[in-house]
Order: sequence, then structure tokens, then C-alpha cells
Amino acid sequence: MKRPERLGTGIGWRPEIADAVEAMPGIDWVEAVAENLCPGHLPESLLRLRERGVTVVPHGVSLGLGGADRPAEDRLTALAERAEALDSPLVTEHIAFVRAGGPLTASPLLEAGHLLPVPRTRDALDVLCENVRIAQAALPVPLAVENIAALIAWPGEELTEGQFLYELADRTGVRLLIDVANLHTNHVNRGEDPAKALAELPVEAIAYVHVAGGFERDGVWHDSHAHPVPEAVLDILTTLASRVSPPGVLLERDDNFPEATELERELVAIRGALARATSTRTRTPAQPEPKSPTDKTHAPATATPKTPAAPKAPIAAQAPAGDAVDDSHGATPGDSPAAAHEPVRQRLALAQAALLSALVAGTPVPEGFDRVRLGVQARALGAKRADVVAKVAPELPEILGDGYRPAFLTYAHGHPMSDGYRHDALDFAAHLLLGEQPSDADSRRRLREWWLDRSGPAPRSQRPTARLARATRRVLLRR
Repeated sequence: MKRPERLGTGIGWRPEIADAVEAMPGIDWVEAVAENLCPGHLPESLLRLRERGVTVVPHGVSLGLGGADRPAEDRLTALAERAEALDSPLVTEHIAFVRAGGPLTASPLLEAGHLLPVPRTRDALDVLCENVRIAQAALPVPLAVENIAALIAWPGEELTEGQFLYELADRTGVRLLIDVANLHTNHVNRGEDPAKALAELPVEAIAYVHVAGGFERDGVWHDSHAHPVPEAVLDILTTLASRVSPPGVLLERDDNFPEATELERELVAIRGALARATSTRTRTPAQPEPKSPTDKTHAPATATPKTPAAPKAPIAAQAPAGDAVDDSHGATPGDSPAAAHEPVRQRLALAQAALLSALVAGTPVPEGFDRVRLGVQARALGAKRADVVAKVAPELPEILGDGYRPAFLTYAHGHPMSDGYRHDALDFAAHLLLGEQPSDADSRRRLREWWLDRSGPAPRSQRPTARLARATRRVLLRR
């Protein structure tokens, strides 16, 4: 496998800043959210960037590689189509789960609407490795996976973040997208040492690096991607770059977009952080500080038999993208690795479903979790859900005015999302109308017309809520 391609300095492409990105000096590449792109109708801005030789990388957010289920074939196909349409050198996704429930748990399928952390356990690692290999086999270009920010920690974790990522890369040959802002988030929220995580990482596998901003409130760091990059995040970038020159570094901004000059200043600060590391760079990883043998969560790499010890051949060179890596771990001869993982998948499915249900449906908090922190995460999920629905259906906050947000948060508390944000917007509007809301007759008329206009016939495969829609239409058409 070739070394990761040199990408240079980039910025996350978003429609709101498309013109500014095109005009920015020194932009070598951009990253676009894969789910927001249609291969046959790519934004003109991205096409112009491609014509100028700017690399475009599709960044997926909904695959759920860390979930108990295997990656959905249609989602993998969609990601592959975007990579081919953009002639991208790689695609990226997250080490996270985004939905839970369904057949493995004989319970309703729930969606988080956000990236949730995978427990750093052997079970979760086994499932993740298999899911990554499935994705690698389905994609036309190499895959890189990103570490995520977390407000909550799973009880009973067996590996540090660095160990978890090392084993994942070692067993699958997958590349890593290291988000230094997420390392900072986990430092504030979970007390994890970014330097230790970086010391344990397989730096040879790094495809590129994310840098982003956030804010702290009541001792909790929120990875907002809507605030300036803090100095602490730039310091972590310098620490990483002192060990290895990252093939690419990208600034992420998803909301609260500033003037182009401010984005350019942040890019200058990122280049400065990289430059500070040049004189001290070394490829010899520092040894993690020894911990107590009884401390399983922060045990040194040598305390875990399966964690490879340095030095060894570069991980990124061990397995080409898409190649199968034997991961049966002692399965009975003749058993497939997939069959060996079924009981593991079910255990993980039950754990993830219990956590997600507590977060979005108000069921009891699973044993071992911090109730206060889960409350913070649940409120954050509700707020993000309200924000995204307002973006995909901007007519709703326009019709409802100041009443939109409180009405949606009240609705969300008793109605978990199960089929994406667009259906969520329709279901929210139907809920209000069936409850004789809003009270203002003109607003109710406008909301009714909006709902009727968008809930017409569609292929059943695209309308899991078709029964509800038909019933609601019958009621509304009689009014």
C-alpha cells in the first residue's frame, strides 16, 4: 500500500462559504460532507475547484461503522459513487455508532442524529474491524476513519484511545483521520491525556488531520465546529506534527460562519502550529507513562497482549485497502469470521440500544454511566436535532417563529428519530397539526399546506412512515 497521498492545507467545503473557499489563497484541497452531495448534480463550486486541480474528499457521517449492524449496502454504494464522481484519492468516515435497535435487539430502530462513542472493548473492536473490512471491500479508494469527540464514557473500557486505534489499524490496514480537536474534547470531558494518545498512535497510518473549534460550558467542552480554534487544539497539532509530518491538515467549520478573512487567519495559525513542530519532529514514538497495573482504562500498551509493540513495520503498508485480514481470533475451523462475531454483535447491539434509548427516549440510564453527563448529552442531541431540522426544513421555523424551538424540543422528548431528518420534519409537523397546533389559524393553515405539499406519494422503500403519512393525510384533508 502506498503512503497516504500528500494533501497539504485544506478547509471543509460548505455551501454557505463556497464562494469564500474558491477565493482563498493556498487551499490545496477541500472536504465535503458526502451525504449532502448528489453525484449527478454536484455543486458548481466543487466542479470549479476540481477543474483547478483542487482535491475533493467526501466525508461520510451516517455509515455507523461502530454500530452493531453491518454497514448498509446502499450507504456504501452511495459513498463509493461520490468518491468516483469526485475522483477522490480516499473517503473518510467516523469511529462511531449513529443508530441502534432493530432485528438484533428485537426493538424499534432508533437514530441518534449524531456521532456517539464506541466502547473501547474487545467486543466493540472485533465488530468495528469486521465493519471496516466490509467497507474497504465495497469502496473504490482507501478508507480513513476518524476518532470522535465524546461527552460520555462507557463503563468497563479495556483499551485506551491510542491502543484502540493502533489495533484497528493493525488488524485492518485502515488509515486514520486524526481530529486533534476531538482529542482536546476528550481531555476536558473524560480526563484523557492527548499526549499519551498521540504517543500510542500508529503515525504511519495517518491520512490527514482535522482541526476545529468549540466552547466550554459548566466544565463540559462542546465540539461545536462553530467557534474559533483554541490555542490548546493548535498545541496538540504541534505535538502530533513533531512526531510525523501529517499528509494533510484541514480546518472544519460547520456553522456560525465568520468572514473569509477570519477563516484565512485560522488557516495561518494552523500553518504556524505545523511550522513550530518542524525543528523537533521525530519518527520515534514516545513511550507512554506507566500506570498502575490495576488501571485497565489507562494501562500502557505493553499491558495488553494483543497490542503490537514498537518498533514494527509501518501499519499503513501492511494491508492494501479492501484486502481481507484474518480476524477470526480462534474461531472453530470452517466457521467464517462473520459467524464468529454474531454473539459479539448481539451483545454490542443490546448495550448500544440501551444507551441510545436512554438518550433519546427517556428510558432508564444503563448501569455504570454518569447520569449527569448523559443528561448533558441528551440535551445536546435534542438541540442538534432541532438545528438540523430547521436547516432541512427552513419553512418550519419561519412558520412557527419563536415557538419553533420549544415546540420541537417538547416533541423530540417523546418521539425518537427513526428515519432521518427529513422524515423527522414531516412527523413533527404532523404531530403539531393533529394536536391542533399552532393555535394561530394562519400559521396552522400554512403548516398544513407545507405538510400536504411534502408528504405525497413516494416509493415505499423511501417512506417507512407511509402508514402514518396516509392516516395523517386522511385526517388533514377532512379539515
